[in-house]
Amino acid sequence: MTTVSIRLPDDLLKEVDRHAHEMHIPRAEYIRRAIESLNAKAAANHHHHRMIEASRRVCEESMRVNAEFDAIEDAPDA
Repeated sequence: MTTVSIRLPDDLLKEVDRHAHEMHIPRAEYIRRAIESLNAKAAANHHHHRMIEASRRVCEESMRVNAEFDAIEDAPDA
């Protein structure tokens, strides 16, 4: 495991310590869990945006295909 050194404002560190104490876990474990939680939210956000982009592309392709069908249906020799 790698050691990381960070600087935190005093009030934030006091809040971290208070929550860690209430949860009966060490400060480092609390911070690890906080980072894991934020990483999970970031991954979910990334997945959400990828799904939106895929949906947009599918919608565009669907509209293109529908336009082709409309052109065939409107053709005089159809």
